[in-house]
Parts: sequence; structure tokens; C-alpha cells
Amino acid sequence: MKRHHTFKRLLTIYLPVLLIVLFAIGPYIWTFISSITIEKELYRPDFRFFPEHPTTENYTRLFSKLDFARNMIDSMAIALMTALVGLSITVPASYSFSRFKFKGSKVLLMQFLVINMFPIMLLIVPLFIMMRVLGLMDTHFALVIAYSTFTIPFSTWMLTSFFNAIPQDLDKAAQIDGCSRIGAMLRVVLPVAMPGIVSTGIYVFITSWNEYLYAAILTSSKVRTIPIALQNMIGEYQIEWGLLTAGGVLSALPVIILFFFIQKQLITGMTAGAVKG
Repeated sequence: MKRHHTFKRLLTIYLPVLLIVLFAIGPYIWTFISSITIEKELYRPDFRFFPEHPTTENYTRLFSKLDFARNMIDSMAIALMTALVGLSITVPASYSFSRFKFKGSKVLLMQFLVINMFPIMLLIVPLFIMMRVLGLMDTHFALVIAYSTFTIPFSTWMLTSFFNAIPQDLDKAAQIDGCSRIGAMLRVVLPVAMPGIVSTGIYVFITSWNEYLYAAILTSSKVRTIPIALQNMIGEYQIEWGLLTAGGVLSALPVIILFFFIQKQLITGMTAGAVKG
């Protein structure tokens, strides 16, 4: 009876979970294996799951010939600046929507959600004209402004739900103890809402890190993010699969490391806004 129960659990729980995990991480494993494979071995007729002679040649070529380090610095700088700008606007805006009831607040908050129903490509032409007139083309600041246009509305709508989950009694108790409204927000509410703020910051960072369309239109040679650098490895007649997969592995590393260190705050933040009180 016990063996039958174990076999049933293995068949209905562990095996499906294993298949789902393999399906999810399979492409990443294959990308890593391709990145440590010599270019000519990628086109050999006989199938090999693991390369006969693993090498770091693709990673060496990536940094020595293509200046991929500069692309990573550009992407990191833009993503971090966008996250800082986004949070500096989103946090006070979300707190205001959550704590103050004013005429049209629900309509404004609903518009933030409606904006995300439209494709971001609709903003390319006006943003291109604005950046060209202001002389900001091919700069980090141009992408920071562009990314903020579509990350801040959704971040405000998302972070408002986190603040709504925090009882307003905390604000009142802090004010009774002598805090001002701003002091109560900074000393009491924000530390409690930190998991939600971290989740919002990660959303803005990852969105900016992976964005391709705006980076392709608003930048050219001075600023080149990772998605643009990877796209340039695809030629008209040839694709540098070794360099492309090595670049893909390196582009995923910062996000993986980020999740590794703040996974607890992220999981808490993703579930905090779903419960009231």
C-alpha cells in the first residue's frame, strides 16, 4: 500500500513538476551549452548534447572584438537610472492615490492601467521628434525618459495596491506620536511597503534591461544596449551563434543574481498587494 502511494505521488506530482522545470530551463541550458561550443562544432551533422571540447573562446571574442563590456555598462546604467527615476515618482504618487481621496482619483488611476493596453510603439514617433529637437538623441537620458513613459503608469497602479494593503491606522498612530504626514510615510509606511517597492523597482529594471524597440530608434553608436548588441550579431547571410548565445548568457546573469539576493522581498511583494489589511 505504501509503495502504491509513493508511486502515485511520483507519477502525479514529482514527474509533472520535473517536466515543467525542464521545459522552463531547457532553453537556458541549451544556450549555455552552445556558448561553450566551438563555432564549427555547432554545424556538425552528428548530434552531441555536450561539446567534445568545451571552450570559453566565444566569451573571449565577445569582449575583445565587440566591446560587450561597454554594452553591459550602458544597459546597467540606463536600467538603474530608469528604476531610480521611476521609483522617485511612483512612490509618492502611489502613496497619494492610496491615502488621499480627491476628485477624479479613480479616473486617473484607471487611466494608468488603460495606457498599458496600447502598444508602446505608438509613442516612438513623438518621442523621436522630442529627443531630436532637444538634442538628446543617442544618449542615456533619452532612453531613461522613453522607458519612464510606459513603466511609471503601470508601476503607479501596481504600487497603489501595496499601499492600500497597509492599514491607515499606522499613519494615524505615527502622527499621534508626533510625526508629520511626510514623516509617517518615510518612517512607518515605506519600511512596511518595502517588499512592494522592491518588486516595482525590479519590474522597471527588467523592463528597461530587456527593451529593444526604443533602443533601436533613439540610439545609434554612442549608446548601445545589450539587445541592440545581440541583434547586430545577426547578419544578412550569417549568424554568429557562438557569440549570440554567449551574449545571451551574460545578459541573463545580472537578472539572475538580482533575483538570488532579493527573492524573499520579491515573493513577499508579489503577494502583499493581493491581501487587504
